[in-house]
Amino acid sequence: MKYLTRVLLAPILIVTGPVLAEVTDAEPGGFTTVNEVVIAADRIDVWKASIDDVGQWWNSDHTVAGDARRMSISAVPQGCFCERFESGGGVVHMSVTMVNPGVIIRLTGGLGPLGLMGVEGNMTWEFEDAGGVTVVRFTYAVGGYRAGGLDAVAGPVDAVVGEALNRLKVHVESRDSDSAGVE
Repeated sequence: MKYLTRVLLAPILIVTGPVLAEVTDAEPGGFTTVNEVVIAADRIDVWKASIDDVGQWWNSDHTVAGDARRMSISAVPQGCFCERFESGGGVVHMSVTMVNPGVIIRLTGGLGPLGLMGVEGNMTWEFEDAGGVTVVRFTYAVGGYRAGGLDAVAGPVDAVVGEALNRLKVHVESRDSDSAGVE
């Protein structure tokens, strides 16, 4: 039934954006966010864009060096969602802990300011065929310690993850339009 609902709603969601963007639970010791979007493109093309083009769709405001073009993902176990610095240094934003190419990638670590806290997180990116479009779901579960509780940062983290997913959608769909000669 879940799949059928997505297929029936897909034409509406292509225009309106995310199917789901929410903090599914938030407590002082952790939270979970789920963001889902329908992208009008083939699943493998969406997968490739999400991994190979991360520097083109990630927001530079959510990088250390201020330039998303320095972001990369090595989609292999123990690979890296990394940012390189002009000086030759860099930062590991998350580590790749699971990959099934075209289907799922799991990244472990704390994005952004979470990396400076006593927390651990698992972000899972899932890619699902849905009748000519692709449903992409980012689920991020974070737990650990933060003075004042992690529930206080759940909303802002959800907003950043949701923005990233929407930027991926725009990147893929505009690239597909460009390649088809559509202005």
